[in-house]
Amino acid sequence: VPLFAGRLTTQGRAEAIRFAGEVAAVLGTILLVFTLAAILAMPWLMVVIAPGFIDDPAKFMLTTELTRITFPYLMFMALVALMGGMLNSIERFAATAAAPIVLNIVLIAVLAAVRAGVLPSPGPALAWGVAAAGLGQLVWIALACKRAGILFTLPRPRLTPGVRRLLTLMFPALIGAGVVQINLVIDVILASTLAEGSVSYLYYADRVNQLPLGVVGVAVGIALLPLLVRQLRAGEYQAAQNSQNRAIEFALTLTLPAAAALIVIPEQIVTVLFQRGAFDPAAARATAAALAAFAAGLPAYVLIKALIPGFHAREDTKTPVKIAIVAVIANVALALILMQFLAHAGIALATALTAWFNAAMLGWILIRRGHLVFDRRLVRRVPRLALAAMAMAGALWGGAAMLAGPLNDGEPSRIAALAALIAGAMAVFALIAMATGAVRLGELRAALKRG
Repeated sequence: VPLFAGRLTTQGRAEAIRFAGEVAAVLGTILLVFTLAAILAMPWLMVVIAPGFIDDPAKFMLTTELTRITFPYLMFMALVALMGGMLNSIERFAATAAAPIVLNIVLIAVLAAVRAGVLPSPGPALAWGVAAAGLGQLVWIALACKRAGILFTLPRPRLTPGVRRLLTLMFPALIGAGVVQINLVIDVILASTLAEGSVSYLYYADRVNQLPLGVVGVAVGIALLPLLVRQLRAGEYQAAQNSQNRAIEFALTLTLPAAAALIVIPEQIVTVLFQRGAFDPAAARATAAALAAFAAGLPAYVLIKALIPGFHAREDTKTPVKIAIVAVIANVALALILMQFLAHAGIALATALTAWFNAAMLGWILIRRGHLVFDRRLVRRVPRLALAAMAMAGALWGGAAMLAGPLNDGEPSRIAALAALIAGAMAVFALIAMATGAVRLGELRAALKRG
């Protein structure tokens, strides 16, 4: 995004599109080779990713087969991210944000076909659905680029100076921005050595935790990076500082209440979402423990998304990756300790604590370099947001006790009770946040519109 946006600003749209085509040709070639190699080497990769499955040959073979089928999805997503970055650079956010809907539609259709008996076993059917959805998202985003007038043609792959510069910046950036995902892979490896179901408990907990992270964190990062690039290229350093402060404020405004809910009532949330069929109350309790642990780091995950653009906009991808490497090492060490006492929840808690370390280091270095100065508005509002979130947590705790009967009743009753509980707690947060001046409705509307 910084390189494409920079060319748009300094060299014009035609040169930027030509550069994007060069990058896509090289990236596509690398991804194709990597995907084919990974598919062929999948049994050996599974030994590394899920060593705990080796003792169960049937599970190991099934995992290998399904991962081979789904692996091309990563190749498609990398190309989607490339074209999505182009759209974001010209402030076209809707198509990129809507692309995951294609995956949801395809998976729902596959499950419906399995239920109707049109497709056989759900495992392979869903795996093929994931691969097909990846291709569908690529077509979707390519059509959006064509409508925006920035769709490139693919030249012969060549390592031009621009492509070399991108590759130099790209690999550290991938690790720095993806430290949460790296830690989650480590979580899976460690969880596979624990009791049966531990990997699934972490997976389902992460799915719920990813909802606010995906909605808020990704939106903040996507909208902030091209804005910072333009402001810094134009010499508008004070405007860039303001943009970074507002991104942090916006992220905390939405994630602090989300974290409060996921920490205080995780079991009620998991029960409503998943407890049916083979997902019994014991599985709900185990997943809830992991969810609460993950949620303790939710604000940190989103802050990372808001802080990393401060480095990438200045074409500094090395600093985040250095911090990420330290964070990954710390995550492994903490997880190995905490899983002895908290089992799979200890692994999730280690990931959360590592995220706070990562966010703190990113912020400290930006401040030390003079690239980030917390303004008076942010310093004044963050404690008030924390106060409102604590009040919301208290409301959730008290409300959950009052609604214990309906929350433990049948499905219609507990769904209605959970909806009422969350709505009431959100009202408490909103009232206190607005009463203390932590949130102003007009500013929040404007931020949501821009995001």
